[in-house]
Amino acid sequence: MIAFPILPRRPLERGYDVIVVGSGSGGAAVTRRLVDAGVEVLLIEAGPAGIGVPELEDPAQWVPLMRSRWDWGYDYAAAPHVDGRVIGIPRGKVLGGSTAINAMMWYRGHPMDYDAWADAGAVGWRFADCLPYFRRCEDWEDGETDLRGEGGPLRIERATEIHPVAQALIDGAEAIRLPVIDDPNGPGNEGATRSNFNMSGGKRWSSARGYLWPVLDRPNLTVVTESLALSLVVENGRCAAVRHLVDGQPVETRARERVVLAAGAIDTPRLLMLSGIGDPAELTRLGLPVVHALHGVGRNLQDHPLAQACVFRSRQPLGPVTGNGGGSMVNWKSSPDLIQADVHAFPVQGNSAELPLRARYDLSGDLFSFGFGLMRSKSVGHLRLLEGRPGGALDIQPNFLAEPEDREAMLLAFEQVMEMAAAPANAHLFDGFAAPDRRLSRAEAEVFLREACSTFFHTCGTCRMGADDLAVVDSRLALRGLDGLIVADASVIPIIPTCNTHAPTTMIGERAADFLLGMA
Repeated sequence: MIAFPILPRRPLERGYDVIVVGSGSGGAAVTRRLVDAGVEVLLIEAGPAGIGVPELEDPAQWVPLMRSRWDWGYDYAAAPHVDGRVIGIPRGKVLGGSTAINAMMWYRGHPMDYDAWADAGAVGWRFADCLPYFRRCEDWEDGETDLRGEGGPLRIERATEIHPVAQALIDGAEAIRLPVIDDPNGPGNEGATRSNFNMSGGKRWSSARGYLWPVLDRPNLTVVTESLALSLVVENGRCAAVRHLVDGQPVETRARERVVLAAGAIDTPRLLMLSGIGDPAELTRLGLPVVHALHGVGRNLQDHPLAQACVFRSRQPLGPVTGNGGGSMVNWKSSPDLIQADVHAFPVQGNSAELPLRARYDLSGDLFSFGFGLMRSKSVGHLRLLEGRPGGALDIQPNFLAEPEDREAMLLAFEQVMEMAAAPANAHLFDGFAAPDRRLSRAEAEVFLREACSTFFHTCGTCRMGADDLAVVDSRLALRGLDGLIVADASVIPIIPTCNTHAPTTMIGERAADFLLGMA
């Protein structure tokens, strides 16, 4: 039985040592470490507390959370390579951010991902630099190793029982000669394996639960929920305060030392631009003053394209959903000459097809799905404001499948996923193809991918780290050319890693705290 904490309602002071904007993966981590160090922190969250809400606690209920009151309701703009479709981007609007509504996957990708960050100009962010912070996040069910942590804020477990569909993905991968590995966060990530989840005792373990709940009663932490950040206040070249709503009224709260932006890869660049920080041409177009010129704000948007999904007929009813509705994963190379795995697949205990596929195919009866996508995507997009006001319309464009090599890798992955499902090892479960309902020609597969393309919800990169003219933050996460402001969320990622972004963003939050405390 979970003992739910009470969120104290403290009077808002005029100022705090540090103000953190956003309570997701990065914001929760940096808040906890600062509070533990005795720093006086104000944490501002636009959404409600969401503590003890049954649908947020139940791992099997995460899909209906999309487009619910707990979701910002953002969309990717229409684009030609996805047949002009608008694609929804679930983003958590609640204490814990997207960790309160996501699929709970804990996966950090490959060491080469982080070495690539350093090679791109993020000095000090090689995997060897990041690994201690990954380990510090974790309370891994198998205990501490050189690569895994124990006793950290985030409980990480495998599903207690593996579902037949999850096992089918592993068996199908093995049938096409992919290795079976014990831990995707172990020495290597190529192969099929049972997934790591932020779950325990059948319940979600969000960043709010792991990092924030244990310290909500600390006198040096004030949490204000349902408080939308409106803008930053810049005085004499320094970020000095945050304007935000409290009980529906705008207030200005001072930061004596720093403001930490952790509002995510959509709302952090939006808040910067609303504060006059960004590309002067964009700010002028919006009628906003140019307070501090940074041409890279909103550029470099990246996400992993997801094919949602190949659907198959089941020989037997699958019963109630267990865990998050998945349970396993496989990473492999779409081409053998690649240096690391670039594609990824996961099981779904039911029908997971995008709407165009549901309209095209007969999806009645007992079904299961394999979703798959590209983890080393090359297509890059942007985030632009269409209106210069809080809550105004946005143009969020990932340019999914714009690069020919992305399309080619997805086509190869599609064929391999179809082979996995139909492998002889799965004859007890697989009862034929449903969506698509047969093997496809290349031209037909291209149509299928355009109709199936969706998002892994891994939006990142819009305020990237680096040292060049388009970098927004430096390698210590400080906004370039402006004092008093650091960024600690997925927007700082320079190159999208080959994994879910929750783990790397939590690691970024952990490192941000050490930078602020002078410990790194």
